[in-house]
Amino acid sequence: MSYKKAEKIGGYLKFFILLVFGILLMAPFVWMISVGFDRSANIAMPFPPRLFPDDASGFNFSIVFENGRLIQSYLNSAFVTVTSVILAVSSALLAGYAFSKGKFKGKRLLFVIVLCTLMIPMEPRLIPLYKLFNSVDLLNTFWPLILPSIINGMLIFLCKQFFDQLPDTIREAAQIDGAGEFKIFFQVYAPLAGPIAATMVILSFIGSWNDFLWPLVVLSNQELHTVPLYLASFSLENGTSLGGLTMALATVSVLPIIVLYLFLQRYIIQSIALSGVKGE
Repeated sequence: MSYKKAEKIGGYLKFFILLVFGILLMAPFVWMISVGFDRSANIAMPFPPRLFPDDASGFNFSIVFENGRLIQSYLNSAFVTVTSVILAVSSALLAGYAFSKGKFKGKRLLFVIVLCTLMIPMEPRLIPLYKLFNSVDLLNTFWPLILPSIINGMLIFLCKQFFDQLPDTIREAAQIDGAGEFKIFFQVYAPLAGPIAATMVILSFIGSWNDFLWPLVVLSNQELHTVPLYLASFSLENGTSLGGLTMALATVSVLPIIVLYLFLQRYIIQSIALSGVKGE
């Protein structure tokens, strides 16, 4: 067997394996949408799962969109998520640039401390954070959901790695022209950081939008509930007795993430491609 023929067969095999895994990953999502359009699923969940509903209808989605609590939870999640994303991405860009191009004492130690924060999961921090926000009387507000997201070790690490790929000669040329650090960052490096910024937006958006445990701890007022909290409360109240409505609600809850990813996917691909290019 020739090398080209073996390479061609290997390519087909890889494609087939990726296709199988892609179908397996998409199957639960497709089933969720199918049940959401199945009006009879409010009586009994279809078993075995089927790809197309027997009684296709937009009834479940019309009921979901008429629900005032869903709209309120969407507005709450939108405010928390957009604010968190803006603050997290902005601080990560500044910190990543400082750790990559800056020269100051203790830079390596500070960066190691930032990386160490990645080893601490959210669960051990729940009680200290709760006591902290309780002491300043900020429980049952959106601030406990926004402020902790300002410093994100993973985003800072990704941003530093991206800026490491950009050549130092750009900064040196700007310094020769008399530009200060802030001018160099905002006018030279920030415009080049679009791909990594898009990646960080996706990651921080998903983390904030899907966050369930921490909002559950700090928000007892139903008027402040985010989409995951409302979805959980709806599921617990109705269970499988309203399976169609529950799945329609779950479908609606993930739509913003899908739309944002489709809009930013080309920038994410650019950031992955650029990560393999080292500037001299």
